[in-house]
Amino acid sequence: MADTLPGPGRAPGAESPLDSYSRIVTTVAAAVTPRVAALQVGRRGRGGWFGTALGSAVVFTETGFLLTNAHVVGRADAGTLAFADGTTAPFHTIGADPLSDLAVLRADGPTPAPVTLGEATALRVGQLVVAVGNPLGLAGTVTAGVVSALGRSLPTRAGSAARVIDDVIQTDAALNPGNSGGALATAAGEVVGITTAVAGNGLGLAVPINATSRRIIAALLAEGRIRRAYLGLAGVPAPLPPPLRQRTGQRAGLRIVEVVPASPAARAGLHEGDLLLTAGGEPMASAQALQGLMLADAIGRPLPLTVLRGEALVDVIAVPAELPAED
Repeated sequence: MADTLPGPGRAPGAESPLDSYSRIVTTVAAAVTPRVAALQVGRRGRGGWFGTALGSAVVFTETGFLLTNAHVVGRADAGTLAFADGTTAPFHTIGADPLSDLAVLRADGPTPAPVTLGEATALRVGQLVVAVGNPLGLAGTVTAGVVSALGRSLPTRAGSAARVIDDVIQTDAALNPGNSGGALATAAGEVVGITTAVAGNGLGLAVPINATSRRIIAALLAEGRIRRAYLGLAGVPAPLPPPLRQRTGQRAGLRIVEVVPASPAARAGLHEGDLLLTAGGEPMASAQALQGLMLADAIGRPLPLTVLRGEALVDVIAVPAELPAED
């Protein structure tokens, strides 16, 4: 038998970069795949209940709670989970939030150990990520790629309310229908995103695991729904004048283009044309930044705002109201 020769520039027994890459992906796949379930979601038809394979879900607690996308479960309140080892369990929906595209399920039976949830704010463009899901009904499918971009926005809608999911992760890891609700993991095996959309060839998106999504998940676990605050204004990003930029270190604010009559913003004395600089002491350079503050704990609590009106800085106090629930 002929001797095996090392590749060009490689010492005998040395590991190539591709060997290292392969080892990372296989390790992550082995750790995460058992914890990602395929979903069959119950739908009511004329003949009764029937199941449709729709997506994926990720076990994230020892007590059998799973994360998925709100658009995967829709209005369904029950279904079946199927894991990579062939075991199945029924589930019921704890709560879903279409405006973040996150939902929490509870398995009515044993589940594998949970994944480790990471922190998406630590991601860097170009970083290796691994996606695990059930595209096109093919259970336990693993793809790998990189973080293509961070801070993307994904338009979403619940009833008449249109919002955007902010800080969405963009990846070139191959995603297909059925991946929705699956895991996006780092090389360390930490799940930092829940895959949510396929926006085109080589362009997949994932809802990040960060401080905002953790608050949403906690609220779904506790109450089964999300209460949101609102101010009643619409704005677009706008650059700060150079002197103010130098003074504050902030490059942009949110130009108010509409104030809803009789809304909290109107009662606070905000006007169209005001440039919103800060809310609650946080810089406001985008509508997403303001939306990130509009969760349940903001309802009825005074919120200090600073706006640039003409050449004057004006401080006002607004009291966000509760956004009416959509049926």
